[in-house]
Amino acid sequence: MPNHLFIKLCGLKTQEDVDTAVEVGADAIGFMFAESPRRVDASTVIRLMERIPPHVMTVGVFRDQPVDYIRSLANITGIRAIQLHGHEERGHFAALGDGEWTLIRATSYREPVPRNGQMGEDILLLDAPTPGAGIPWDWTRRSFRPPGGQWLLAGGLTPDNVSHAVETTRPWGVDVSSGIESVRGVKDPVLIRAFVKAVRTAS
Repeated sequence: MPNHLFIKLCGLKTQEDVDTAVEVGADAIGFMFAESPRRVDASTVIRLMERIPPHVMTVGVFRDQPVDYIRSLANITGIRAIQLHGHEERGHFAALGDGEWTLIRATSYREPVPRNGQMGEDILLLDAPTPGAGIPWDWTRRSFRPPGGQWLLAGGLTPDNVSHAVETTRPWGVDVSSGIESVRGVKDPVLIRAFVKAVRTAS
């Protein structure tokens, strides 16, 4: 893992998306296998994986899908990490924990704040109360307590607000998808570059 703030760019679909992410130094690239405007199929991911160097973590994002399906796609595509972004129980994490994948648990912010490792995950992703909507949540609230350990801040992050979010919450890393899009589901290389620059400046 890097000694700087970890940056995960999620929902990438094209060669340009991936090439830009690698160029700007993203630490992780996420591919959406759940229902979404950003969804990709296995053949697309296999093709794009050839453009990603080994030091960049490749993540498959799933939501309320069967363990066998997740395991099959992970094996076929060669992704290195699995992100569960639904209502998965501990059994999902236990069943996938025998593989060599890094497990990421994505959950919405609530009180008390979820803690990293509660479900057997390696990394906790703390999303907005309405996950996936690209809506910022109040990181500045007095009651907020960081989860600790390896956790990613997500939910409505953009090149304009990520510096403030990082300075306020001091996460281990950040995750972004809609905040680097020109229209829903379409990544913008200019926004990708601006987002990573803002994070690196803040950290």
